[in-house]
Amino acid sequence: MYPNPYAFYRTGTDSQLLKDIEKAVNAEYSAVACYKKMAKMASDPEERKRILEIRRDEMRHLAEFTAIYARLTGKQPSYQMTEECPDEYREAVDYAFKDEQGAVDFYLDIADNAQDPMTKDRFRRAAADEQNHAVWFLSFIKHTDARPAHRQLEDYGARGALNASSLTFPQMLTYAIQDEYLAQARYDDVLATFGNVRTFMQIKEAEMRHINALQPLFQRYQVLVPEDAAASYVTTPENLKAAYAAGVQGEIDNIAMYDRFLSLTIPQDARIVFTQLRNASLNHLAAFERGLARD
Repeated sequence: MYPNPYAFYRTGTDSQLLKDIEKAVNAEYSAVACYKKMAKMASDPEERKRILEIRRDEMRHLAEFTAIYARLTGKQPSYQMTEECPDEYREAVDYAFKDEQGAVDFYLDIADNAQDPMTKDRFRRAAADEQNHAVWFLSFIKHTDARPAHRQLEDYGARGALNASSLTFPQMLTYAIQDEYLAQARYDDVLATFGNVRTFMQIKEAEMRHINALQPLFQRYQVLVPEDAAASYVTTPENLKAAYAAGVQGEIDNIAMYDRFLSLTIPQDARIVFTQLRNASLNHLAAFERGLARD
């Protein structure tokens, strides 16, 4: 019978170190679950993408720490959620930032106390990852805090145009491109959440052509192109069916907006562009209605 090559680690490892490694395992298990929840709450597609990348790092840490624990103890850890992830996105980001900061020192302490070179290396590498994560979450905090405190969709894009008591031509251009920005942000959100859904990919490309069609009118009539702040108005749908339903409503609003514009006195070149975009939106509406009926 051959001796167990890990017997030394099982008998010679400090009990407090094993408790700390088990705590690290559960911390990573909790982080993986929390960041999945945060990604669904994030309205900014770039932030969502980064959170999912951070989550993949945490999944790797979880696998590595689990292997270390199993090697040192001869048994698998019992995964436990050790902390609750906040239900509000801003609170969750703040929680994640503080948690990542705390993990840096904790993992470095484990590395310092471990005798096993592999354990030392894995926890030092993980500490470096957690420091990078903390920097990203701090940037999310600054980004979120820099946004206006309240985003009222009723004053933006098609809803803003339809709710306005009167409209100047520059306002029409502004509302029109805002609504196209909003469509892009919604589709980016859906694609990031549910994968490469063909209908949304195709319509997203078409909406970009709408933006390109509107931009020359801004230049020609010397109207300032508004900043694209649409991501802050987007809420992630619960499922793909809800995404199609939101697409249907978005196109209905968009068509009504262009109908209102076309009922007013506007330059002929703008009338041509608005008519083309309205007709394209009719096609998009039909595509979303098919998707809604299918799902």
